[in-house]
Amino acid sequence: MGGFRVSRSVSRSRTRVDAHVKVLDERVVARAKERGIDAVVYAPHFTRLPAIRERAARFSDDDLTVVPGREVFTGDWGNRRHLLAIGLSDPVPDYVTFEGAMAEFQRQDAAVLVPHPSFATISLTRPELAAHDARVDAIETYNTKLLGHQNDRARDIADELDLRGFGSSYAHLRPTVGEAWTAFEGDLPDEEAIVDAFREGRPRTVVRRGGVDHRLRGLVEFGHLAYENTWAKADRLFLSGEEPTLPSNVAYEGRFDDVAVYE
Repeated sequence: MGGFRVSRSVSRSRTRVDAHVKVLDERVVARAKERGIDAVVYAPHFTRLPAIRERAARFSDDDLTVVPGREVFTGDWGNRRHLLAIGLSDPVPDYVTFEGAMAEFQRQDAAVLVPHPSFATISLTRPELAAHDARVDAIETYNTKLLGHQNDRARDIADELDLRGFGSSYAHLRPTVGEAWTAFEGDLPDEEAIVDAFREGRPRTVVRRGGVDHRLRGLVEFGHLAYENTWAKADRLFLSGEEPTLPSNVAYEGRFDDVAVYE
């Protein structure tokens, strides 16, 4: 996991990880470096793990680690529960049962992160997190895309359940990269070290940028939700029947047929 990396001559005293982004190209890498980010977790929607890994490797270098991740949609379209897994060795499709996804993450010894808890109908709720807290490595306590009261609620859940937090830009748009991050103590030089830090509960601080510009970027991202969640996407998903992360895709070789929520 992680591949070959040139050793740095100086170790960091802390490692700043933007723990969830959806976009990755030269401009994103430059933006992250300008903002002092040491690593990003790249987890685009509806993209299979091999493609994510290939792109992550292409844009990783000695100054920025790109960690491949999968935000898996569990449950059906109207009752989704998103789970962000890092440290996966094998692909996991969307639209499988929650238990099916969690069992596969456990089999692969992946770190399981919960993005945007208790948000809309796409996130684990407080009672669900309470029931599964031992199976979760961290929950997102600051997400640039969300509004203030939504992030406050996430922090309250983390405090109540004594769960580790993490922060991210949740950037679907390039300018948002590096607006929030998770600062771990010590030097995490590669993907494996970053996955271990989440899995082992290494001390960290959730940090965000401030000011009007930060809030405006968050509002623009929030507005982008309307584009993301149109019925056009649902039509594309179910009418084409060729979405690469559907369990029925030939790439999964029928391994998830018994936990698929759609035939």
